[in-house]
Amino acid sequence: MSDPLNHSYYAATAHAWRPHSFEDEDRDCDVAVIGGGFTGLSAALACAERGFSVSLFEAEHIGFGASGRNGGQLIPGLRWTASELEAEFGRERADALFGLCWCDNRVKARIDRHGIDCDLKPGHLEAAWTPKDFDAMRREADHLAARFGYKSDVVAKADMGAHIGSTLYHGGIHDPQSGHFHPLNYALGLAKAAEAAGVRIVEGRRASPDTARARFVIDATDSWIGEVEPDLGRYTVPIMNYNIATAPLANADALLPSDAAVADSRFVLNYFRLSADKRLIFGGGERYSQTPPRDIAAFVRPFMAEVFPGIADARIDYGWGGAVAVTMNRLPHIGRRGNVFFAHGFSGHGALVTTLAGELIAEAMAGTAERFDVLASLPSRPFPGGKWLRRPLATLGLLYYAMKDRLG
Repeated sequence: MSDPLNHSYYAATAHAWRPHSFEDEDRDCDVAVIGGGFTGLSAALACAERGFSVSLFEAEHIGFGASGRNGGQLIPGLRWTASELEAEFGRERADALFGLCWCDNRVKARIDRHGIDCDLKPGHLEAAWTPKDFDAMRREADHLAARFGYKSDVVAKADMGAHIGSTLYHGGIHDPQSGHFHPLNYALGLAKAAEAAGVRIVEGRRASPDTARARFVIDATDSWIGEVEPDLGRYTVPIMNYNIATAPLANADALLPSDAAVADSRFVLNYFRLSADKRLIFGGGERYSQTPPRDIAAFVRPFMAEVFPGIADARIDYGWGGAVAVTMNRLPHIGRRGNVFFAHGFSGHGALVTTLAGELIAEAMAGTAERFDVLASLPSRPFPGGKWLRRPLATLGLLYYAMKDRLG
C-alpha cells in the first residue's frame, strides 16, 4: 500500500527484507501474533524461543507503523517519573516497575544477541524548556541516584554547549544509559531473528482474534487496535507526529557535540538526533487531526529553526509522519482477556518498553506471569465520549496542555 506519510529516511536506508512465502498460510499454530512492530516481533521471537509454533500477521509490511517511523530515541522508563510512580503506587510497586522499565534493556540485549545493524548510539539529553523544568529534572535525577543508584549527569545551562549548539534551553539531564537507533532496521533485524527461530511471517494479510487459528493470540496493533478490537480502541486516541531529515550537514557535530539524542520538556515537545550519516532527524509539533499537513517539511521546519537558527534554510531530504497511540494517563495498557494478550498505548515512550512488553507476554504465556503482571496492573480507563465524541474530547484536553506550554 502506498503511504504518503512514509517518505522517510528510515525507509530509504532500510536493509533488504523479504519474508519467506507460505502456501499454507491458514495452518493452525500455538500463537498467532497480529502486528509486525516492536511488540509483535519481540513477542513472536520470544514465544518461538520457548518452543511455541508462531505465525505473525502484518496487514502491511514489517515496521509499517510507529515502530518503523518514530524518532529513534531509546529512553528508559515510562511517561511518569520514578518519583511519580512511587507517590501513586507505593514503594514496592515502584521498585518493580523501575527494575523492569529502567534496568531491563531488552533492546540492547536483542541487538547484541542477533548482531542487528541499526546504528545504535549511546546517550540522551532531556533539555529544560524553563528554569522550573530544570529544577524538577534535577530533583528527579537526585531521586533516581539516591533510591536506585541510577546515575545521570545534571547539566547546568552554562554547560549545555557540550551537548547541544543552541542557547534555547535552561539546562538538562544527560543519561548515558539511554541512546538512539535506526528503528526500522531494528524491526527488520527482529523479523530476521524471528524467522530464524521458526516464526512464520505473513505480510499483507489482515487477521483478528476471531480469524486467527491458534491457542493464543497476541494483539500488537497499537494505533490500529480499534479496527481489530473496538472495545480496546476506547483506551487510546491517535496523535499525529511528524519528522524530517536534513541533507548530511557539514556542521552536524557542532549542533550535537556529544552525539546524544535530545528531547525537550514541553508538552508538545521537540525531539532530535543525528543519523549515522550526519543528518539532523527532527520531530516537532503535533496535530490532533489525522489529516496530514500538505507539506510536512514546511510544517516541521519552523520548530527546527527555533532550536537551530543556523540551519533554518538547510535542505530537507525526507519528511514523514505517523500516529502515536496515547492513553488517558500516558501509561501503557497491557493485559489479557481469555486467550488474547494485548499491549498498546505506549504514548510516545515505547521504543524500549515495547520489546520488553512482547517478551513479558511470552513469559506469561509460558506460565510465569509475575513480571507481566507488573505492567498489566498499571491503571487504565477508556476515554469518555463513546465512538463519536471520544476523539474530540481528548483533543480539547490535549489542546489545553499545549496552550499551557505556550503560556509558560
